[in-house]
Amino acid sequence: MQKRAIVISLGGSLIVPDSIDINFLEKFRQIIKKHENKYKFIIVCGGGSIARKYISALKDSAKSFYLQSMSGIAVTRLNARFMTYFFGRDANEGIPHDMHQVKNLLKRHNVVFCGALRYAPNQTTDSTAAKLAHFFNTDFINLTLVSGLYSKNPLEHKDAKFIPKISWDEFEKITNKLDFKPGQHFVLDQKASKIIKKYRITTYILGKNLRDFDSLLSGKEFRGTIIQNGLNLPF
Repeated sequence: MQKRAIVISLGGSLIVPDSIDINFLEKFRQIIKKHENKYKFIIVCGGGSIARKYISALKDSAKSFYLQSMSGIAVTRLNARFMTYFFGRDANEGIPHDMHQVKNLLKRHNVVFCGALRYAPNQTTDSTAAKLAHFFNTDFINLTLVSGLYSKNPLEHKDAKFIPKISWDEFEKITNKLDFKPGQHFVLDQKASKIIKKYRITTYILGKNLRDFDSLLSGKEFRGTIIQNGLNLPF
């Protein structure tokens, strides 16, 4: 039986918060290994706080929006290379820079890591993951710092209300109110929102509690936000 590909956006702030979170990454690796018999995984690594530091320095030095973005892209690819090593693989094949390279690597491996595939204006690795989900005709799981979508930032507002499910249209309305900036910190970027709506990609936003991630892959109940129209059908 051919394995189904699943696209995961792994937030850079989960990989390297202040220092590398070995405990989190060990648990993440265990869960991926547990489900390799059923799925193949394309894991898109974000840039996180390291990318934002480079971006901030370039912004303070009055460097262009383009150069700020390119520095962020470089960090996502470094994180992807690190994660390849962390999973015990030699990255001599290189980190893929386009979808066809991802596809070719996926033929030989159950898990493929990448960062941003190429520069495109006004997008983060969330958009890369959404495009890959469309390319492979599959669902998209976004792992981030918060356990899903809230009415406002729960890290700053204790009265923020959790939103377990939202339609593509309603989610896009929220993202359209935000101004894009390189290294932005929101559960999904604006371009990704448009992609998942256009191609009707079922999207899951989960936090750093990896039991929810494991439960989702196992077809069990989990805490997180589902972005789609109509009734959710779990894996």
